Amino acid sequence: MKSKALANIWPEFYRVAHLPGMTWLAIETGHLVKSDAHILIVDDDKGIRDLLQEFFQKRGLHTSVAADGTEMEAILRRAQVDLIVLDVMLPGKSGLELCRDLRAQYTTPIIMLTAVTETTDRVVGLEMGADDYVPKPFDPRELLARIRAVLRRNGTTEPKRATTKQIYRFAGWTMDCSRRRLTAPDDVRVELTMAEFNLLQTFVKSAQRVLTRDQLIELSGGDSDYSFDRSIDILVSRLRRKMEDDPKTPKLILTVRSGGYQFLPETTSE
Repeated sequence: MKSKALANIWPEFYRVAHLPGMTWLAIETGHLVKSDAHILIVDDDKGIRDLLQEFFQKRGLHTSVAADGTEMEAILRRAQVDLIVLDVMLPGKSGLELCRDLRAQYTTPIIMLTAVTETTDRVVGLEMGADDYVPKPFDPRELLARIRAVLRRNGTTEPKRATTKQIYRFAGWTMDCSRRRLTAPDDVRVELTMAEFNLLQTFVKSAQRVLTRDQLIELSGGDSDYSFDRSIDILVSRLRRKMEDDPKTPKLILTVRSGGYQFLPETTSE
C-alpha cells in the first residue's frame, strides 16, 4: 500500500494517478531520456521509493532503490549508476554526509531531495557536491524533467557530437571535453562533478572575458530554478579548491567586483 504521506508530498500527482481508468502515462510530459540510463533512488520512505520506481520505469528509466546509505553503497558496488536521487533525511548517515562521501569516490550526478527549504541547507548540499536540489513538496514530473536535464548536460541522453575543438590547454592544464577529463600540470587527473566540469568548460571557452553570474548560468546549461544566487559562487569555490595552489589568492579564476568572474589564463585548443 502506498504511503499516506504521498498525498501530502505530491497532492496533484497522487490525485491524478488514482483516477479510475487513468494510466501513469497520461500525466507524462516531455520526451524520454535514454532508455538504458540507470537511476538510483535513495529514500527511507518505501511508498516514495515504490512510486518513483514505477513512475520512472514506465518512462524508460532503469531504476534501483535503496532505503539508506548501506543499501546505496551495495548497489554502487555491483552496478553502473548514471544519476542518484538522494533524500537528505535518512536513518544513519544523512543525505548530506552520503553526498560528501560519494564525491570522494564518484563523479555521478546527484539530485538532493529535502523537505527543508532553508537556503543554507541548499548551499550546504551544493558545497558537498550535489548537482541539483529539489525541495518537497514537488511533482514527480518536475523531478523527471530535472533528471532529464542533468543527464543531458552530463552527456547521458544523447550521443556526443564530434567537434574540431575538444581539447583545451591552459597554464599547464589539459581539458579533454570529449572524454570529460581534466589533467593537472603534474599529469594527475582531477575529478570534477558534472556541474564543475560544465562551468570550467564555459570559463575556458570564454577565457579572459568577464562573465556575470547570469551569463555563466546560461552558458553552462544551468537551470534558473536550480541556480539560485549563490550556486555559481559555490561551484567557483569548489573549482578553486581543486585547481588553485592557494584558493584564497586565485590565479586562474578571478572575482571581478560587481562584475562576476574572469578566467585569466590564455587558452589554446585543438
